Amino acid sequence: MELANEAPHAYIPFHLAVKSSQPRDYVIVDANLAFFLLMRKCLWKIFDKKVYFPREIGIKSVILQSKSIQDMIYSRMSAKVKGFAAGVIAAVCYGTNPLGTLPLYEEGIHTGSVLFYRYAIALLIFALMMVYRGESFRIKWGHAIRFLCLGSFFALSSIALYLSFLYMEAGVASTLLFVYPIMTAVLMTAFFHEHVTWQTALSILMALLGVALLYRGDGGVVLDPTGFVLVMASSLLYAVYIVSVNRWQTDMSSLKFTFYVSLAGLLSILVFTWFSGENLQLLHGAKQWGCALQLALLPTVFSLFFMTISINAIGSTPAAIMGALEPVTAVFIGVLVFHESFTLRLAVGIALILVAVTLVVLRKKS
Repeated sequence: MELANEAPHAYIPFHLAVKSSQPRDYVIVDANLAFFLLMRKCLWKIFDKKVYFPREIGIKSVILQSKSIQDMIYSRMSAKVKGFAAGVIAAVCYGTNPLGTLPLYEEGIHTGSVLFYRYAIALLIFALMMVYRGESFRIKWGHAIRFLCLGSFFALSSIALYLSFLYMEAGVASTLLFVYPIMTAVLMTAFFHEHVTWQTALSILMALLGVALLYRGDGGVVLDPTGFVLVMASSLLYAVYIVSVNRWQTDMSSLKFTFYVSLAGLLSILVFTWFSGENLQLLHGAKQWGCALQLALLPTVFSLFFMTISINAIGSTPAAIMGALEPVTAVFIGVLVFHESFTLRLAVGIALILVAVTLVVLRKKS
């Protein structure tokens, strides 16, 4: 199809042409839509592609390197949907940490050993998946150094959270952990100049209010300062991990990326165990191995894998705010597994958190 031979209709001042890698593949878009899309700034924002206005063509056209404008729009929309869905899965999975940790603590297994089995089993699962998919394990030395940093951030966050379970109730610790979206937003604003909209700020405030309602302790009870500091440290380290993943632009698959984060995390766990003077304990019985498998699958394999997808698709701050579902998960685990009471206060808190997450989704879609 030759653009020069296209005679414009009386009611259409110009055509918008979208050019793919195949020279003959053009898509003519309705003029009303083209009027808005021809704005160069909008096209850059929507498609992340450079826009050219060829002078040799009499009728103004925009040439983009893609199959078609519809495919580009649909692919961008599906990427956002996939990012939010992955964020929900990652948050729910990470919120199941107490489900396997507390029974192992009751069995006398120390923190270092619990985390070692969690990361070791997860690493084995990732390795088997990579072999099955035929992915190469080869990486650059520069990437190896970055993975050591990322794995250390994630592993130290896990260590601090698991240690806090020894000083306060796991539900309270998991609830307090949710301050990491605020830390993520502050880090992105302070160091990378990310603009925080009023919708994001409102979402954070509503989520924090919901988390406050989820706290079931009496107002006069003072939390253990050691446990509180450990949870805050865990939140900060997790926020640094999220921001670091977001700033690393790589074409590496999510599976391979998560494998090396887990490997670096396992090395960090071994260093912690050595410095703490604890010996690795052997697991015995189906219950202990079942708890270890649960910790490896849900808060590690699934959480790491889907969080990486979510961060790359929707960014650090929205992915962190989606983590509001973590304390919600902890509440439902308490009600369904440990037969805790479900009060109106809890229901209102969960509703506020879900509304906050919905605001984030609607803002990104708009």
